[in-house]
Amino acid sequence: MNRFTTACLALLLTGCPGANPPEEQHLSFWHFWSEPSHRAALYELLREFERRYHCRIEVTELTWNEGKTKLLAAFDAGKPPDVLELGSDWVAQFSSAGVLWSLPPDSIPMQRFVPFSHPPCYWSDTLYAVPWIVDTRVLFINRTALRSTEPSAVPPRTWNKLLQLAERLHRPPTLYGCGVNGADPHRLYKKVLPLIWSFGGDVLAHHGTTTLSHPAVVDAVRFYVRLAQTGLIETQRQLDDAFLQGKLGFWISGAWLAEKLRQQPPTWEYAITPLPGRHPDTPGISFAGGEYLAISAASPRKNLALELVRFLTDGEQAVRFCRAVTEAGFPADQRFLHDSVLLQTPYRRVFAAQLQHARMTPVHPRWLDIEAALENAIVEALYGIRPPEEALLQAQKILSALP
Repeated sequence: MNRFTTACLALLLTGCPGANPPEEQHLSFWHFWSEPSHRAALYELLREFERRYHCRIEVTELTWNEGKTKLLAAFDAGKPPDVLELGSDWVAQFSSAGVLWSLPPDSIPMQRFVPFSHPPCYWSDTLYAVPWIVDTRVLFINRTALRSTEPSAVPPRTWNKLLQLAERLHRPPTLYGCGVNGADPHRLYKKVLPLIWSFGGDVLAHHGTTTLSHPAVVDAVRFYVRLAQTGLIETQRQLDDAFLQGKLGFWISGAWLAEKLRQQPPTWEYAITPLPGRHPDTPGISFAGGEYLAISAASPRKNLALELVRFLTDGEQAVRFCRAVTEAGFPADQRFLHDSVLLQTPYRRVFAAQLQHARMTPVHPRWLDIEAALENAIVEALYGIRPPEEALLQAQKILSALP
């Protein structure tokens, strides 16, 4: 065999110019990053994957208002996507229903990911989803207003101190001591869970039964009602706007609000700090949210789908996305949680610090039922329909009666 023939055979094996290219594979991916800037950052990564794996990704963009309904309908119709994005509190519902592919053992190096992101990945000790992005909530403070009653403007280190300061600041309608979520589905519980955890309670026992009537849960909801008496009760969006207008003394929110404040600094001074705790020497525990990637059990392209999940959740790709999308949060890959480029933005340092003391919602296939019962009980307590202990006991009875 001469040198030319040998060289051509080698090129044929590696993609000789003029040779027939491998047949292009198609992969469907449904996600929730539908804002133009978010979409552009994600699609840049997807195009890179397409070039690397000689495939084409068919993308469907979902919204948080109706995306879950569309996913459930797709599974019911037998036409689910190959790869899908799920919120951390949705994963158990899908994995327990048997519609997700159980990922092969050792296919994902789970030790890479922050420990608090692990529980939603599993159902019955089987891996069904992979953490992609994590984020949390922190405390926003109107420091200009705070100085009027607390010259040092030191952030409160305890919930009781926050309540005292909010009471002093409360001068409606020009200034409210704090913002309090009212009837705001899927958002209210995220503000109350940190109180429940800080007060030593939880909404689920280790064996999976609900504990909404536990004394610590009752105490936390009672405290939330006291906060509401010195605050403004509204939805997340309206309270974000109220803080931007300088009308709130304290408010718990996310990176989207921090980014708005950075892009359009107000004329008054503000601060962003971790949540207070029950005691001065106890850090506050915040709610942690996360985005997860999973593969449909019905996918005929599981191997390629697994490569896409590996690609996107790898820290090198995830951090590129988080750098481009400031509201995205942080890579779940803990090697990149303290990425120097991300932390160049000062407020992200606060969020990174809070993630060291954050928890996700309990893993339960009927979490949305638990969430709804908890939120309904809180709303009843907020508006004086029932005392907190009665509202929570009724919610506990409702959940205990579920099949």
